[in-house]
Amino acid sequence: MNTVDILAFGAHPDDVEIGAGGILAKHVKQGYRVAICNLTEAELSSNGTVERRRMEAKRAAAILGVGQVIDLAFPDRGLGGREQIDKMTQVIRQYKPKVVLAPYFEDRHPDHVACSRMVKEAVFDAGIRKKKTPGDEEAHRVHQLYYYFINDVHPADVIVDISDVYEQKMESILAYQSQFNPKEGEVGTPLNSPTYLAMVRGRDQLWGHQIGSLYGEALKSPTPLKKTSLIEA
Repeated sequence: MNTVDILAFGAHPDDVEIGAGGILAKHVKQGYRVAICNLTEAELSSNGTVERRRMEAKRAAAILGVGQVIDLAFPDRGLGGREQIDKMTQVIRQYKPKVVLAPYFEDRHPDHVACSRMVKEAVFDAGIRKKKTPGDEEAHRVHQLYYYFINDVHPADVIVDISDVYEQKMESILAYQSQFNPKEGEVGTPLNSPTYLAMVRGRDQLWGHQIGSLYGEALKSPTPLKKTSLIEA
């Protein structure tokens, strides 16, 4: 099993692409190894099927250049158990990421909030030497945990310029046709409303504007960010 530089967790397939797809594509382009870990298969989604969502997730990952998609198949709307956190801890120890990404802990969807809390616990547990996991993997300390935004806008601690990969990000989101391009007779949802993708693009433009770029993706840090100097090359 290959280790990765960045491991991005989402409650459902498409969460990571919406909130951090550009960041993942950018780092793949820079030569870093990236993986996505989806906690559920979104089996309770109003539109689409589990099988179709799996295919869409593979397509989206290929568009971003992500080499590994991990499906934990926890129950949709059933997140939060200790066994689940232990499994996530095991994944972190197996892939040994330097950076972990998780949904921001304030969001309209309870699964996004639950995923955020669970990732924080799993990152903490992964570094405890005496903490045992099912595969008895060695402890691993993640260098940095960041939260990305799915449905909302909040003040950022870090904004990454994703202008050069932005259309790649949007293409990865649109790979989820079952969610963003409903067929006749399917159910209307917040995701397939005419305003949702416009919101995502407008939000990314806003964050880009704040750093003098066309597009950006924002991250929040749970702890202060270390600086050795205020002047960087």
